[in-house]
Amino acid sequence: MPHCTKCGTEVGATAQFCPTCGQPQPAMPAGSAPIPHAAAGSGLTENTAAALSYVLGWITGIIFFVIDKRPYVRFHAAQSMVTFGALHIIRIVLAMIFGVGFLFGGYHHHMGYGGWGTFGVGLGLLRLFSVLTFVLWIVCIVKAASGARFALPLAGPIAENMSR
Repeated sequence: MPHCTKCGTEVGATAQFCPTCGQPQPAMPAGSAPIPHAAAGSGLTENTAAALSYVLGWITGIIFFVIDKRPYVRFHAAQSMVTFGALHIIRIVLAMIFGVGFLFGGYHHHMGYGGWGTFGVGLGLLRLFSVLTFVLWIVCIVKAASGARFALPLAGPIAENMSR
């Protein structure tokens, strides 16, 4: 089913105007069927655009959320923003807590407080966190590219509300 070129709402194949925003819709030539999942002018299918919204995490999520009005793409873009934005913040907080990372003074800053033990635990936690984030990132890209509208446990409902 085609979508409005302005707001992304589903419109009937023969609709001349969007029922939500009133935007005039392009006329379909007689006897032609709409191309499924075709983007209006961008050349990207919904599945491709949704998968690309995860490629650079929350950054591409913001880009696709702003430029693409199709509901499927907006949902995945919003989920990318919420999920990977939150994971980015959690990673920064963990790095600050354990004193790991070049932005937060490195391990020498807290040598008197926790020594090598704290550094080792912090570095191990950050590596585990990074691996789990990477696996989640791959799963999100593959699911979006395959056309699955899956919702992550915490971010999914928030993304659903954002994409309306």
